[in-house]
Amino acid sequence: MAWTILLVAALFETAWAIGLKYTVGFTRVWPSVWTLIALLASVLLLSLAARTLPIGTAYAVWTGVGAAGTALLGILLFQEPATAARLVCIGLILAGVAGLKIVSP
Repeated sequence: MAWTILLVAALFETAWAIGLKYTVGFTRVWPSVWTLIALLASVLLLSLAARTLPIGTAYAVWTGVGAAGTALLGILLFQEPATAARLVCIGLILAGVAGLKIVSP
């Protein structure tokens, strides 16, 4: 169950990171509200997952999935470059996350 909670936390992390783009420096009210809600949900769910998972593993997975998700959505939503090198690096992040899942309790 902790791994599921951690994955949801990482998805919320991706949501708030992408939300930052839509807030335009927190000058737009509703995107700012939704971004802050996603941020709070992300951190709260991370703290719940960290009750049973090692904090180093939980934090690394949380940031890794969040970073990879944000990079992929940046490519899809904001036409950021999708170079082969960038995609390989995103794949390496996800491989590291999978490795942590395999070797962790």
